[in-house]
Amino acid sequence: MAAGPLGEPAAPGRRGHDRLRGRRSPSPPRCRHATSQNPTYYHINPRRSSAAGLVPPHPCGPRSPTSGPGTGTPHYFQLVQSSPTAPSPGDAVVVRGLTRRFGAAVVVDRVDLAVPHAAVFGLLGPNGAGKTTLIKMLITLLAPSEGTATIAGCDVRTRPAQVRRLVGYVPQLLSADGALTAEENLVVFARLYHIPRAQRRARIADALASVGLAGSATKLVRDFSGGMVRRLEIIQSMLHRPPVLFLDEPTIGLDPAARHDIWAELRQVNATEQTTLFITTHDMEEADALCQQVAIMHRGRVIAQGTPGELKARVGPDANLDDVFIALTGGGTQGVEEGGFGAAGRARRTARRLG
Repeated sequence: MAAGPLGEPAAPGRRGHDRLRGRRSPSPPRCRHATSQNPTYYHINPRRSSAAGLVPPHPCGPRSPTSGPGTGTPHYFQLVQSSPTAPSPGDAVVVRGLTRRFGAAVVVDRVDLAVPHAAVFGLLGPNGAGKTTLIKMLITLLAPSEGTATIAGCDVRTRPAQVRRLVGYVPQLLSADGALTAEENLVVFARLYHIPRAQRRARIADALASVGLAGSATKLVRDFSGGMVRRLEIIQSMLHRPPVLFLDEPTIGLDPAARHDIWAELRQVNATEQTTLFITTHDMEEADALCQQVAIMHRGRVIAQGTPGELKARVGPDANLDDVFIALTGGGTQGVEEGGFGAAGRARRTARRLG
């Protein structure tokens, strides 16, 4: 029986508490990790005491740090500049032999790519070529069947949590909630990205102003035009300031004026933030207007790669990317539809079903 504070036996059921005085007895509580070798494994709140070095070693043995200086893993906003697996320290995205199978179907077949840091890269191809599946592997939504890929030096297979901190993703399908205001959508994403509360208000205000949506912050997104929705989705995906931004068919469902507005926003993001842009599209005009480097994907394979000028030169002196695309794939491109929030959603859902 445990002794009381003055040496007398403690009353049954008090378990080390002096009820009369309302104080805990000097004997420390035992943790479930206590053993005969370590009988007094104290409870210490790691959030309050880790900075002071008060957290005792775990009974299962010391734990090596998983992030921070000297570990090779970035802190939340830290960009990894190089990696032993990357062929060049300037490459933001490196893909080697990446393959994805669904049963007997090979959707992505031994793809090799290297995208330099701060480049605007376009992955072109018809619907069903495997572009979206490739992006999903690069952002860790799908596991590769074979091959390797790194994002800013982090392997998508072995370090998926770090990869997710280093990327932003704008999908084909609508990612903004039409029942919320623009500001409320951004608050949701800020919390998902674990942006510190003290920084959220200023960062959201800056993001809205950067794409001309400051005056529409309190409007419901369902009342936005298609171009306004897309601009909101771009800043949603960049609130945590990722070094690499993936955009899957960024202007699908938009009218020509809205498309040009989105192109201007993406150029600004690339120029001011030095963000690497990885864009999938089957719109050759978009690729020619935005991309410094392009690769053409067909039936799961990358069949051509280079600058737009280099690819056009292979076909003829007056060729455009449409001519290159048709020459390599044997098919043409598809146009876009006009409309607002609802039309953009329908167009993207249709495109997603097609591949």
